[in-house]
Amino acid sequence: MNLPIAAGSADVTTALLALFTLLVAAKAGEELFRRIHQPVVVGEILAGAIVGPSVLALVELDTVVQVFAELGVIFLLFWVGLETKIGDVRSVGKSATRVGVLGVVIPAGAGLGLALAAGASTATALFIGAALAATSVGITSAIMIELNIHDGVAGRTILSAAVLDDILALVFLAIATGVASEGGVQIGELALLIGLSALFLGFFGLGGAKILRDRPQLLESPRFADSPLLPAVIICLGFAVLASEIGLAAVIGAFLAGMIIAETRDQNSIESEVAPLYAFFGPFFFAVIGAQIDISEFASLETDLLLVGITLLAIVTKYAGAWIGTIGMIRRDRKIVSAGMVPRGEVGIIVAGLGFSQGVIEADIFAVVVGMSILTTLLAPFLIRSAANETDDQVPVDPNPPPPRTV
Repeated sequence: MNLPIAAGSADVTTALLALFTLLVAAKAGEELFRRIHQPVVVGEILAGAIVGPSVLALVELDTVVQVFAELGVIFLLFWVGLETKIGDVRSVGKSATRVGVLGVVIPAGAGLGLALAAGASTATALFIGAALAATSVGITSAIMIELNIHDGVAGRTILSAAVLDDILALVFLAIATGVASEGGVQIGELALLIGLSALFLGFFGLGGAKILRDRPQLLESPRFADSPLLPAVIICLGFAVLASEIGLAAVIGAFLAGMIIAETRDQNSIESEVAPLYAFFGPFFFAVIGAQIDISEFASLETDLLLVGITLLAIVTKYAGAWIGTIGMIRRDRKIVSAGMVPRGEVGIIVAGLGFSQGVIEADIFAVVVGMSILTTLLAPFLIRSAANETDDQVPVDPNPPPPRTV
């Protein structure tokens, strides 16, 4: 009777040790990068790479670690959503739409064309295009929070564009998956996917915001709620699950939940209570991204050259799409938005992993796409910081300022 308990205790100890190692490494990386005045998320990512399987191999990326990492990005986007109201999103609607559409069409088209020109199969080319179309809003959100620019025009544009970007990239990925399968692309499934996404965003997003705006006391109604935090977290996780079940990224649901709760009178108090959750879980997200780097795959010069080419293509096409989409904004905000759409992060890695698991992407191409996702993630904070520090001759006045917030 003691053996199962002992085995279970060993598993728990192993999981706790992995979490301890990742957290200590991430905080050490943050401490170092704060001291040298560089983006802290880069320090956390590099620290994760050092303790990850391909360097020191101190941790394995098991289910427990992945769950903590997912909670990190969920609470990050939930916190950002709390800073963003529906009216804020509407004020940048046109620019965000252009950024979202062009930020998918241009990179995906470039990746698809390059892969086909290099002799890749249609399925492989589609997966490469889908990986280039992706955007990791979690990375961008973290650096914008660090620079305190997340609630400006550029920040709202990036977050709004990321929602549309996620839907379009999802459709592109669905096409790639359909081509890779024996059944081919199912138009009915694509239509259902788009319809469910629109229903989720419209019904739960706009409808939920109206309910909480009209009845803000709902978060305090439950007898178990000593503060509005627990009901708010339940809504956050519920929306994350719903979004994931539909096929959207879970972080889109978390961000939407934050925007809905932002309509209540408890917005400011919830923000302060959610901040410690992100402070604890967030480092796991960035450390796990670093731990996914497999250094051994880049021993070949040919692979390295391909990595450089794909990474440059990923940066230029995404930056160009966002730059064109932000016509009308001041130069500084255009640069922030363009840089903020660059990182592929975990989204690009997921797309590559799906193609690899289906046998349409070879191991070297998989490593290149993962490497591109990591490099764009590492470069983005520097690009965003450089853009944010730039002065502009124009006065940075929001032509559609959000309505004043009330507590």
